[in-house]
Amino acid sequence: MDELKAQIKQMIVERLFLDVASSEMTDTAPLMETYGIDSVALFELVVGLEEEFDIELDDTDFSVEAFHDVNSIARLVKSKTD
Repeated sequence: MDELKAQIKQMIVERLFLDVASSEMTDTAPLMETYGIDSVALFELVVGLEEEFDIELDDTDFSVEAFHDVNSIARLVKSKTD
């Protein structure tokens, strides 16, 4: 799970051009509040997850809770790849 979270952090930083090192991101930091991720950035994040992990996210996968932090995103990705 740690490797998955590291991949997610790297993808978030690269896709959203964040001015932070992926290694400095914590697993529990609220993404919207901490990094200013808005709905447009969230869409880019979804596209990145689908491409990076070869998954397909359904409408039912979209919730504030699912994209709250790295931990919640990792759980979502894991549920789609298991």
